[in-house]
Amino acid sequence: MARQMAESRYREDQWTRRYDGHIAPINHLVDVLCQDPERGWVPYVAPMYGGTGARLLSLLRDPGPKTQEGKGSGFLSMENDDATAEAICNYFGQAGVSADDVIPWNAYPWYINRKPSPDELEAGIGPLKRLVDLLPMLRVVMLHGGDAKDVWKRFTRKHPNLVRDRQLYIIPTYHTSRQAFRHSDPAVRETRRVHLRDSFSEAARILIAGLDANQ
Repeated sequence: MARQMAESRYREDQWTRRYDGHIAPINHLVDVLCQDPERGWVPYVAPMYGGTGARLLSLLRDPGPKTQEGKGSGFLSMENDDATAEAICNYFGQAGVSADDVIPWNAYPWYINRKPSPDELEAGIGPLKRLVDLLPMLRVVMLHGGDAKDVWKRFTRKHPNLVRDRQLYIIPTYHTSRQAFRHSDPAVRETRRVHLRDSFSEAARILIAGLDANQ
């Protein structure tokens, strides 16, 4: 159910469990990233997700306002009280992908609430590699929007053997924010929605079938 982070009881439960065993290595990584004085703050990953057991990495651009502690949940979560989170929650739900199979991340993991610069995307490669190293079950990487696709290209240039060795299935698609559908032509908007739905369905097919990138 979308937007559960609007409820204080749910939000407090997630906060209390942010170092549960399955998610602790990832949120310890967040703690380390927050210590960078030049970059600033990074939201935790909500324990509702699969943590180190996740098989699907959902990569977006940068943390949104509702990830902020105090003003929002303090978490990356598809249960956040905003339209982008609600959309991705619904897409996963319609495709039959459980949160237990997912881990969210951002091309630029620090909070800036704007488009990352090329240098900032380059800075996102190291944290992304550290995250991927914490996900031994990873099979699918969904790239939501241009910046996610950009950082993944940079990532694969720096780590060219990783995708092949890990047998990852890469699914580039659109961001789930309203910005992705700001186009004057309704046919273009619908084409993008269909592409998103098909991308989530493809991810679900791979997970259900236990496929790898060679199948």
